[in-house]
Amino acid sequence: MELQQLRCFVAAAEQLHFGRAAQRLHMLPSAFGRHVRMLEEGLGTRLFTRTTRSVALTEEGSRLLREAKSILVRVETLEESFRNRSRAGTSRTLKVGAIDSAAAGLLPELLRDFRAEHPDIAVHLLEEKTIRLLPKLLSGALDLAFVRPPGTADGRFEFRPLLSETAVIALPRKHALANRKSLSLQTVADQPMIVPDRRSRPHSHDLTMKLFEQAGLTPEVVQVADEKQTIISMVAARLGFAIVPRWTSRMKIAGVRFVPLRLQKAEPAGRLPLAAAWLRGSRDPLREAMLSVLERRLASYAKGA
Repeated sequence: MELQQLRCFVAAAEQLHFGRAAQRLHMLPSAFGRHVRMLEEGLGTRLFTRTTRSVALTEEGSRLLREAKSILVRVETLEESFRNRSRAGTSRTLKVGAIDSAAAGLLPELLRDFRAEHPDIAVHLLEEKTIRLLPKLLSGALDLAFVRPPGTADGRFEFRPLLSETAVIALPRKHALANRKSLSLQTVADQPMIVPDRRSRPHSHDLTMKLFEQAGLTPEVVQVADEKQTIISMVAARLGFAIVPRWTSRMKIAGVRFVPLRLQKAEPAGRLPLAAAWLRGSRDPLREAMLSVLERRLASYAKGA
């Protein structure tokens, strides 16, 4: 098994088209195909099922893909590390953006684990809303972002679904309902409510409104706010309650208590999707190194969501 064989295999697995994969690696199709065949022969198994019209991974191919990508990330990171040693004063920086709840719930653990494996890579973190993070990927100001995936597909980006955050209810700490172990929508339907502005936070806004709609209830909206921190501060000031992602509860603000939201079986799960996003077609060993750590530890990170 050789590194070039693995590179050809990963390119073919991602493109599912040998011609396009060969172009991506700037290779002749014949040489590209030879590397894939040599890898299959060396492993003694078929990695692809090929017809005149389609290419698909076999079960063994899918298994190898996960391992091969991890190997190549480590090799590229090692190569880059040695190249950078000869550049005096040059440091490697990965520019990462994240929405507020991901910055509070996912990033602390991810950055801890990433730093343990790659202490030579600096991470510059920007906390913003999805609508402001995606343009920064296009401009090159960010290499990777953790966002709410848009409802309409955007071919300029790659999105890797990660997990879904459950919803909780933020209440003033001295509210009569604040000491409950959980709360239903029916219990808070007549309480004044603060909701996020839909233009800047469409996922959070729509989650709140659709939950009430599905339950046949009408929320008593008294205030619309743009920033999550502002919403929680308004809750602390006893202006109303709010439905927020669970990781928001890590933003410790005096005077606020977060209570789990109890949904009826007939109601949809109150969850908000989180995805990793980057510019389609771009190659970045530092980004792949972080995604490799994320993929291996995602199950433990998701427990807190």
